[in-house]
Amino acid sequence: MSGIRLYGRYVSLSLQSQMQYRASFVMFALANGLSALLEFFATAALFARFGSLRGWALPEVALFYGMVHTAFALAEAAGRGFDVFHLHVRNGTFDRMMLRPRSTVLQVLGQDFQLLRVGRFAQGLFVLLWGAASLGMRWTAESVFLAVLSVVGGALLFSGLFVLQATLSFWSVEGLEIANTLTYGGVEAAQFPLSIYRKWLREFFVFVVPIGCINYFPLIRILGRGDPLGYPGWAAWVSPAVGLGFFLVSLRVWGVGVRHYRSTGS
Repeated sequence: MSGIRLYGRYVSLSLQSQMQYRASFVMFALANGLSALLEFFATAALFARFGSLRGWALPEVALFYGMVHTAFALAEAAGRGFDVFHLHVRNGTFDRMMLRPRSTVLQVLGQDFQLLRVGRFAQGLFVLLWGAASLGMRWTAESVFLAVLSVVGGALLFSGLFVLQATLSFWSVEGLEIANTLTYGGVEAAQFPLSIYRKWLREFFVFVVPIGCINYFPLIRILGRGDPLGYPGWAAWVSPAVGLGFFLVSLRVWGVGVRHYRSTGS
């Protein structure tokens, strides 16, 4: 409980610093949301030209788009410390964290909580609700609960990817761009139904880096569609837990990296 209170204090201080210049904060949050919205307009333009994508209509794809962007916005806001962790390794400031009587995970998480990601979250939620309204969906208690679980599971999965990216910095003090293919590239891939990709890529996004689990299986159930890939119906309820499992595994890998840390020598 003391760790949770400390993390709350970290977040409070971060938010206070960001709100010192409120006009700047509002402009950055709006720019963050609008830039992401422009990406959806590009997708909408493709559907205006071709009509559908392997049987999927634009409002249905909007649900995938909105769900993954709300999840990623939460991960970006809370996991920003891991995203820029390589700077601490390069500058040697991680040494100070290891001397403190607190978990390194807690300290890195508390380095920066980016409230400005509320712009991306709001635009993702807007697209999600627009897609549901266009389809005339009736949200039941089950579908709302499953959607919330999926967003939380997706946020944990992307947070786990940030942790793995940070762990690589123990062996390479520079940020590895290859990790972005799984974080930001993963967001791009999860914007569309998993069934449109080739088999090897689908299996990679289900069994290796389970980005495909965070919205595809839950939305198949929420939409009431049959899965063209033939996965069982219970996958919809298991897939949100995959995000939690992936995050916990990532923390174990982080622990291995910390034990092998030898400082920068500066």
